[in-house]
Amino acid sequence: MTDKIQIAPSILSADFTRLAEDIRLMETAGADLLHLDVMDGHFVPNITFGPLVVEAINRMTNLFLDVHLMIQDPAQYAEAFIRAGADRLMVHIEVMDDPKPLLDQIRAHGCQAGLVLNPETPFEAVEPHLANIDCLLVMSVHPGFGGQKFKPEVLDKARRAKAMREMNGWAWPIEIDGGIDAQTAKQAVQSGVQILVAGNAIFKSKNPTEALKQIRESAELAATQTSSTRAEIRTDEGFL
Repeated sequence: MTDKIQIAPSILSADFTRLAEDIRLMETAGADLLHLDVMDGHFVPNITFGPLVVEAINRMTNLFLDVHLMIQDPAQYAEAFIRAGADRLMVHIEVMDDPKPLLDQIRAHGCQAGLVLNPETPFEAVEPHLANIDCLLVMSVHPGFGGQKFKPEVLDKARRAKAMREMNGWAWPIEIDGGIDAQTAKQAVQSGVQILVAGNAIFKSKNPTEALKQIRESAELAATQTSSTRAEIRTDEGFL
């Protein structure tokens, strides 16, 4: 697993009247992937878009498409989103008693599969399934709407996920979504996060390119400082 920080602009906050231009702007700004929030009006009280829009976005860009299914029945629609061009499908643990069949189904179609947990959902809900995922997404706001305030209490889940990942030798990254800007990105990375989803902080800023750059610089500095601190601790304990 790489510790490389990845920035994932959230298309939900883009201007849909000029979506192609916003996507090209994110490409030139150095975005690592695009985050696509799919909402069904049932699991969350909002409706966004379906496979047709994902397919259109896939035609616009070669960036990795991180498709977040905030929907009540992800198993029913998973294959449609994979056919539309999703590179990774993120599904909520809250709508499944046993996510393994769906995770296996997604992977069988050549797509990455990940789990998402809401702020109020305990880490124990995903803990039994961490050996079967390609990514873990920790929501730092309640899903359904952009522009919400970051909930720092969820960072304990990222820390626990990081500890379990290292203990078991797993390779999946930890992702966070909600209220991410240059300051909260630093907190998230210090807790073990590698993928930072940012919407309003990028697209609603006066200079989206500079906003993305500031988030990356803050996150990468935090990652470097965290790695240095860890190395110093190991040296003090006689491991190096």
